[in-house]
Amino acid sequence: MIKFVLIKEEKTPPDRRVVFSPNKLKEVVNRFPEASFKVQSSSIRVFSDQEYRDAGFEVSDDVSDCDVLLGVKEVPLPALIPNKKYFFFSHTIKKQAYNRDLLREILTNNIELYDHEVVVNQEGHRLIGFGRYAGLVGTYNGFRGIGLKENLYTLPKVESLTDLDAMLAELNNIKVPPIKIVLTGAGKVARGAKEVLDHLKIRELEVDAFLEFNGKDPVYCNIDVLDYNKRKDETKGSQAEFFKDPSGYESNFMRFARCSDFFISGHFYGDGAPVFFTAENAKLKNFRIKYIADISCDIKGPIASTIRPSTIAEPFYGYNAKNEIETDFRESDSILVMAVDNLPCELPKDASEGFGDMFMEHVIPAFFNNDKNAVLQRARITQNGKLTPRFSYLQDFVDGKLKPNEYA
Repeated sequence: MIKFVLIKEEKTPPDRRVVFSPNKLKEVVNRFPEASFKVQSSSIRVFSDQEYRDAGFEVSDDVSDCDVLLGVKEVPLPALIPNKKYFFFSHTIKKQAYNRDLLREILTNNIELYDHEVVVNQEGHRLIGFGRYAGLVGTYNGFRGIGLKENLYTLPKVESLTDLDAMLAELNNIKVPPIKIVLTGAGKVARGAKEVLDHLKIRELEVDAFLEFNGKDPVYCNIDVLDYNKRKDETKGSQAEFFKDPSGYESNFMRFARCSDFFISGHFYGDGAPVFFTAENAKLKNFRIKYIADISCDIKGPIASTIRPSTIAEPFYGYNAKNEIETDFRESDSILVMAVDNLPCELPKDASEGFGDMFMEHVIPAFFNNDKNAVLQRARITQNGKLTPRFSYLQDFVDGKLKPNEYA
């Protein structure tokens, strides 16, 4: 018998998401009778303590008797319990400076840390995450910002709505102006964004047709890495080569920036990849993009106008390309930027239910089948007070030996 617990989220700002809803938790114990579940009491969780009690689960403040602690965001240092197994998004694998102390405390306390972000299959593709909901909410927010900037229509904040269905219903009340939309990416984030575009019945075009389109209807194009990057020597490239070593490539995104109004970023940006556009590119007279929903939200990286993350409370800011400074997004010469970095928090119920489906399918079985597919092995960052071999590259980060520019 393995005793799991859903821990309360204690990071600020508060996060209402949870790994399993009450109904999904009942499904888990029916499928895996060797699993026992407890729920740590929480006043902010999207599902109440009483809902878990009604589903038959013990709710308590004390979780010290549990083996595996399941959370969403980072656990504050004082709340860590030594010698336990934890599952949460640690935000350490890219050497994020703000979480170095967290990783050091985990090692000091002999905690076995598993990170949701590195629950991947043998090919390295992620198996669980909130990407779809980031894409859904981020794209909705982008259209909400356009309505505010251009005084076209008014959409409510997603966090004020009950669920995904209510969000999509609000979109039925708007008329999308005749804009050209470019969406990057091919993963869960981009697919979530695409759901919104398709719900709005915006016509999708292939690359060549999109670049040439001059009609009066809104249209969009979903582009992948070889559409917005090209080999420097002009020979034909391949995705496999690009992902292995992008140094032989340069950006080809400006051909889209010259003919697009709204840019939705749903891509994964890897180290060393070409940037989409620079601050100098954005100054050009033929740079047409006026609205950006930067769901990927890589700060001061591939999208020059994303100079900081925005918040759920204040999701929009403007970017003045001429002066390379932040300004009011309503200013006529500003680029609207939406760069909220915790978008799924706006749909906590749907996001939690979707996450629970994936966690039950891909992670829970590994605890009871000797991890036959090595899912836990690949996701394990620390064990026995040390970094696992897969994450040994973090040792200099833990030891504080990195140069300032080597931290994320």
